[in-house]
Amino acid sequence: MRKVKIITDSCSDLTKDLLEKYDIDYAKMATVLNGEESPALLEWSAEDVHKFYELMRSGNRITTTQVPVEEFNRIFKKYLDQDYDIVYIGCSGKLSGSINTGHLVAKKILVDYPDAQIKCVDSLSSCVGEGLLAIKAAEMANIGKSAEEIAEYILEIRNTVHEYATVHSLDTFRRAGRVTASSAFFGNLMGVKPILVSDAQGAQAAFKKVKGRQSSLKEIVNLLKESIIDEENQTVYIAHADCSDNEVEMLCNLVKENINCKDIYVSYIGPIIGASVGPDTMGVWAFGKEVTFIG
Repeated sequence: MRKVKIITDSCSDLTKDLLEKYDIDYAKMATVLNGEESPALLEWSAEDVHKFYELMRSGNRITTTQVPVEEFNRIFKKYLDQDYDIVYIGCSGKLSGSINTGHLVAKKILVDYPDAQIKCVDSLSSCVGEGLLAIKAAEMANIGKSAEEIAEYILEIRNTVHEYATVHSLDTFRRAGRVTASSAFFGNLMGVKPILVSDAQGAQAAFKKVKGRQSSLKEIVNLLKESIIDEENQTVYIAHADCSDNEVEMLCNLVKENINCKDIYVSYIGPIIGASVGPDTMGVWAFGKEVTFIG
């Protein structure tokens, strides 16, 4: 049986440690600032993270690109030439065109690799939710499962990933045209904090609104507590967009107090997702009941 390589993309927000631990590679998207593109790297330092989000705090609008054809060609051929089959776990098709591009590139490339397989799977998630599915896929690859078996399993479980995140400010949504200037102004003035989820169809949706930062952090933990299953055997993942140490500690303590999980893993929200949600966003992720909400 052929070896299987798990590939994800810049939206997965897997850290360098997790990429290395599970032997996962990723196709790179890009961020765009003042017309200049930069690769959206996940192996960034705390200093890199702070610099990126400070640009946004200063009023700069950062946009993003999907995975280009050339990048898919590069990364697919890299592993096909090493006799791997490939499972690509991509960002939700509701948020990025990358999964469709991956399908098209794979179909074209496989003409020259008739014995190989490339399975492109829409995660219906982004950020850590996408990364969790890539980790599950890598665990299966490490015990010798085939590309087809892995792809089928990820399709079965992708709607059991739960994301609950809260943004600190509506300014990023205003700059992106997702809310009006007046809505952002009055929302910020009143301390409104939308709770964002990845819905059953893979769209990012506002699940509810909470007033106040502390209340919003408590609410995302409460929502995860209601959704999670088999919590004793799970790691709860926390990701944040350059939040203060005090806020990160507060969220960790809330998880510890309310969810009997085996571990907590803290990381950063990466450049692609960060460009959309803005600085000081915080979120929690774990597997749980089937997601049925549609925004």
